[in-house]
Amino acid sequence: MELKRVVVTGLGALTPLGNNVPDFWQGLIAGKNGVGLITHFNAESYKTRFACELKGFNVLDYMDEKNARKLDPCAHYAYAAGVEALRDSGIDMASENPDRAGVIVASGIGGIQSAQDGIAEFAQSGGNPRFSPFFILRALVNMPPAILSIRLGLQGPNYALSSACASAANAIVDAYHLIRLGKADIMLSGGTEAAILESGIGGFNAMRALSTRNDDFATASRPLSAGRDGFVMGEGAGILVLEELEHARARGAKIYGEIIGDGLSADAYHITSPHPDGHGAAVAMRNAIADAGLRPEDIDYINMHATSTQMGDRVECLAIQQVFGEHANQMFFSSTKSMTGHLLGACGAIESIAVVLSLQNSILPPTINFIEKDPGIPDWNFCANGAICHDIRYAINNAFGFGGHNVSILFKKFED
Repeated sequence: MELKRVVVTGLGALTPLGNNVPDFWQGLIAGKNGVGLITHFNAESYKTRFACELKGFNVLDYMDEKNARKLDPCAHYAYAAGVEALRDSGIDMASENPDRAGVIVASGIGGIQSAQDGIAEFAQSGGNPRFSPFFILRALVNMPPAILSIRLGLQGPNYALSSACASAANAIVDAYHLIRLGKADIMLSGGTEAAILESGIGGFNAMRALSTRNDDFATASRPLSAGRDGFVMGEGAGILVLEELEHARARGAKIYGEIIGDGLSADAYHITSPHPDGHGAAVAMRNAIADAGLRPEDIDYINMHATSTQMGDRVECLAIQQVFGEHANQMFFSSTKSMTGHLLGACGAIESIAVVLSLQNSILPPTINFIEKDPGIPDWNFCANGAICHDIRYAINNAFGFGGHNVSILFKKFED
């Protein structure tokens, strides 16, 4: 069976740096910082009082109030990014076979706001079984792809998946394979997360996963830098339109880039900590490179998962060293979480968008807040002094999740 080529023809992003792709990209290359004090709730008594929130997002710009009330914010975010992505692609669904167009949107947690509010309302009712008829529907992790399918008329493969912070990357890989195997022509895929709320911040605080640098929150997200003390929560969504190459050519589509390989693995080690030898992450990167028929020496750039945790950042560097050896000294690396914070299940989507735009524009976004080099981190080019203009041909996006889930996606600058 001849595998199909899969290209990216549309992008949609709702992020702490901007509520659309152009603003997101300009924020990235400018080194914009998306962090601020939490406004979604009163966080004064919490160990962490800051996050990378969306700014100025209004779901009523995308749907009426009646429909918005039926959905959790994570579905609102996915819908906004999905509408932008489909519009950006130029696809007219009235001219397409809807059975060949599908949606896979992932989330690490799903409708946590709705779950929290519904349970709180029940507790305050004195135990009376009174729940909104939309309580379960809002909380379901499959509502983001469902609402995109319903409202955009996409009748092909449609589902959600969840693998913690690797979720969106897993969704993109699944969509890639469906097109590659000839089971779909068009797929909207990515991730969404809306977890900046009492239970989200409080829960991650209890795990000691978040930075508590309240006195200097502007530099709290400092991946790969000495003194990092945990990640900064972000929120938003990213959606990519993936399309079979000949289908895209037939309609004269603009093409941002191409996916040519993926690698998946599991650490099989611990529910929160990565394996200290970096084996799982190394397997994912090696498999992506082999899937694409390349050698490690062909890779120019990696958008690292690097979240700003002590163990996670070091282990990812160890894995890169195992895969690339001396070639790592010639490569470029960024952690865009230094600007956006960690979007949990959506990070693999917005970071894939960043990789695609880096390939297309020959600009590599910076790693901000690189204050002091960690002696346990190699002396590589982390784009720490600002964005770098450099032509790259092959790039990897890494995404790793609690439970030991590892995903690497290999993108290529599009060439006919």
